[in-house]
Amino acid sequence: MCPRAGFVSIDCGLTNGTGYVDSVTNLTYVSDRGFVEGGKSYDIMAQYMNDAANDQEKTLRSFPDGPRNCYTLPSSPGKKYLIRTTFTYGNYDRLNSSQIGSLFLFGLHIGVNFWTTVNLTNWNTPDTVWKEVITIAQDTDISVCLINLGSGTPFISTLDLRELDNAMFKFMNLSFSLSYFSRQRFGSVDDYITRYPTDRFDRFWEAAQRYSFPWLNLTTTRTVNRLPGNDDFQVPTDILQKASTIGSNYSWINISVKATNNIDYRSLELLPIFHFAEIDSNSPNRTFDIYSAENLMFSNYTPPPFRVDSTYNSSQFLRKKPTFFTLRKTPNSELPPLINAYEVYSLVRMDNLTTSSDDVNYMKEVKKYYSLARNWNGDPCSPREYSWKGVACNYANGNKNPSIIRVDLSSSGLIGVLHTSFMKMQSLENLDLSHNNLTGAIPDYQLNSLRVLDLSNNQLDGPISDSILQRFKAGQLELRLEGNPICSKVKDRYCGNKKNRTAIVLIAVIVPVVFLLLLVLVCLWRLCWKGKSEEQDDYSRYEEETPLHIDIRRFTYAELKLITNNFQSIIGKGGFGTVYHGILENNDEVAVKVLVETSVAESKDFLPEVQTLSKVHHKNLVALVGYCQNKKCLALVYDFMPRGNLQQLLRGGYDSSLNWEERLHIALDAAQGLEYLHKSCTPSIVHRDVKTPNILLDKNLVAKISDFGLSRAFNAAHTHISTVAAGTLGYLDPEYHATFQLTVKTDVYSFGIVLLEIVTGQPPVFMDPQTVHLPNWVRQKIARGSIHDVVDKKLLDQYDATHLQTVIDLAMNCLENASIDRPSMTEVVSVLKVCLPVSSERQSATSTPRKKNVMDAEIPRQFQLMISGASTTSYEGSSFQSGYTGGVSEISHISGR
Repeated sequence: MCPRAGFVSIDCGLTNGTGYVDSVTNLTYVSDRGFVEGGKSYDIMAQYMNDAANDQEKTLRSFPDGPRNCYTLPSSPGKKYLIRTTFTYGNYDRLNSSQIGSLFLFGLHIGVNFWTTVNLTNWNTPDTVWKEVITIAQDTDISVCLINLGSGTPFISTLDLRELDNAMFKFMNLSFSLSYFSRQRFGSVDDYITRYPTDRFDRFWEAAQRYSFPWLNLTTTRTVNRLPGNDDFQVPTDILQKASTIGSNYSWINISVKATNNIDYRSLELLPIFHFAEIDSNSPNRTFDIYSAENLMFSNYTPPPFRVDSTYNSSQFLRKKPTFFTLRKTPNSELPPLINAYEVYSLVRMDNLTTSSDDVNYMKEVKKYYSLARNWNGDPCSPREYSWKGVACNYANGNKNPSIIRVDLSSSGLIGVLHTSFMKMQSLENLDLSHNNLTGAIPDYQLNSLRVLDLSNNQLDGPISDSILQRFKAGQLELRLEGNPICSKVKDRYCGNKKNRTAIVLIAVIVPVVFLLLLVLVCLWRLCWKGKSEEQDDYSRYEEETPLHIDIRRFTYAELKLITNNFQSIIGKGGFGTVYHGILENNDEVAVKVLVETSVAESKDFLPEVQTLSKVHHKNLVALVGYCQNKKCLALVYDFMPRGNLQQLLRGGYDSSLNWEERLHIALDAAQGLEYLHKSCTPSIVHRDVKTPNILLDKNLVAKISDFGLSRAFNAAHTHISTVAAGTLGYLDPEYHATFQLTVKTDVYSFGIVLLEIVTGQPPVFMDPQTVHLPNWVRQKIARGSIHDVVDKKLLDQYDATHLQTVIDLAMNCLENASIDRPSMTEVVSVLKVCLPVSSERQSATSTPRKKNVMDAEIPRQFQLMISGASTTSYEGSSFQSGYTGGVSEISHISGR
């Protein structure tokens, strides 16, 4: 079996070590054993075997372990490659994961950059999804990584690498790759998929399948040539010899880009490429304009006779979504538009930098020499969240490749001598090889960056090189050799004093343990004493006789004990006190906040909170159910918010992450709550402590502003009131902090911080590596790169780039130093509403499973062709619309994907 030059065809999970020749394509497929570490091989269930489109879909490799697992494919630096992955679930794990309604998705990286998400939620078990990317190799290999997002075990069925001609996609560079979105051919086509050998690069061309009136299909046997110098796409002649047009009474064709609800809303930056060739031998007069939405892209376009012309604008990636393209007949044209084929790609930004190739190679040599069983694949340092275990990197210089500064292989079972590769890493500062079975001498490591070399507890018997000793004596290197045979021959500080060290360790361990035990005993005694005293205390004697004159329920302490089951379930704690879960008599759930203070006179927050929330009522403000005023206990009873607060969701893991649209909804909800306080309340109310912990979420992720203990009201006739500055670090309005002049714009500033938290997932103040305020961090990141550098990684690039820019601009406007320059909350609400789809729903809809096709690519985002006329053929995921010279007619055939 001889594989085609420039092709690597991998049947993932194949246990046959010799591979096989595919009966359809005559391509040689091999096992993935030599391309990946880890994972487990599986067959799809027997009942789906007959439905498999080819032998490659019958096996797969699953990756239940580790957050990232990577395939390594051979490449030549600077060459362009098409990489394709396919996924056929086939219920291999017997869990029906694609049809139980739970989220089932995982990510793909090309190299160190996010490529796309594989979403199999509500997917037909035997069906196949494929993903493609066109990229330029930066090194002698390319990594394709599967990323576990906590929503289903990643797996893969096939992995193909196809080398492209250098002349193709000449507008590409190392800063971006192209992810396949759609590729269709027109005319009367027998096979649903056209691929190798018809396409010598093995691209998949789907048949558009437009066979009913008003579609007209054209075919020629004449050769369709390329225009001189036009080698950009090299569309196969067989595809160019067919085309589709419409009846002469029709004047335009719409091609519409839409995204369905089967996957999270994401930013699509699309590049459409149209392939035209006039194949009507009658030399017709055919001219049309090409529009993107209402914007003219190409005017008076005439397809060249029997020559292909690929029409595109590589500098114009379309960001508006949904969008559509129109091929519109010009007034002087005799015939309507014609199309032979099209391709659409979405932009993949290659922003993350790879680790120094030298460091990577040295670490691979180390792994091979010591036969390390670590899941070290992909890049050691990048992306940062997937760096190798035992490896620390330097990311300080953002525009340079990260470098390895620390390697920790302590207790890793290393056998043999010290490998020289360690000391070739020019940035290595700390090397820990302690507690292994290394033997021999300590080599002449002349590495000036090295600060710590821990070789303790091995079998090293020397000698020690002069360069190591000189750096140790000069105080430039911390050397640790205790526990090695060499220390029986020489006595020096690097061998340590075992007796003294043991005594120090014992003292360091025993003293804190004894202290901790004493502390625990004291705490237990106090708790027991307190419990007994409370049992003997009758709280009913301490109920305040004079109630607050407000129209909400007053709870007794005995009632609070009953609804909280004796204060058993704690759902929150803070400086204010403790929050307990409770259930009322009617089974409504509540949150009971018991304040630290025990009298109204002591508490600064109790009266303002009760007075404010008893008067204001809005869907985006938390509802106060009642209060308890007892001389032993002050408490506030609220509606229970089961999804916790916004800070918890933003800081949580992938399981609790919010998608882009959910974040915008929450931002809008919070903004509307503040708008109500500022505009609809008389007098206006300033919250004074707007922050993510004070934005609570109900079961549908509807956000409600809470915690009005610091709120203040002032009459609209006054521009401000003077108060002592209050609030939370990171959210404080600098103008208010400096002048103590409180206005509604104080809340606007704090809301600007909340918006940045929603976008970035970062807290308002954090270490990077020094303490930094979130607005400054965002400004620096954007100044050095782009807005995409500040987006929360948990969004996986699934956001609308235009709306992202709008939200960041809005946040920065809210954070103006002078309050007069900040927008009002009414203006904030208006801007956020523009960023949400008109028909946006808070809960995503599930899609209807499709019928089995040979394969399916990027189904959740189907590139849809639209043309009018009565049609008897239903095409999944498509709708038809046209311009008829006597009027407009429309008929739709749409199924969710």
